[in-house]
Amino acid sequence: MKVEIFDPAMCCSSGLCGPGVDPLLVKVNEAVLCLQKQGVEVTRFNLAQQPHDFMANSIVADLLHKNGKKSLPAVLVNGEVFKTGEYPSYEDLCKALGIDPLSKGRPMTLQG
Repeated sequence: MKVEIFDPAMCCSSGLCGPGVDPLLVKVNEAVLCLQKQGVEVTRFNLAQQPHDFMANSIVADLLHKNGKKSLPAVLVNGEVFKTGEYPSYEDLCKALGIDPLSKGRPMTLQG
């Protein structure tokens, strides 16, 4: 099971930095931590820091050529496009992966 998240350009790998942290990015980070706890391989790519990875993935490169940056974030589940233009919920990702969401023992995101 594999999830790849191709984020728009952000200041750091998770977007959880700076004075104004977007609550949506906190939820995405929590979803990533939960999925990893459940044995899912999750990889995130940041356009500002890893542009080569965007072009090296033919699916994501095609999305960017057709729709530009509005297709970001792009989320692939097991190598197929799951969602573009917005982040899916943790529950939606679990459903796509065929696993049950954690009801207990969910990791907590700590903000610095």
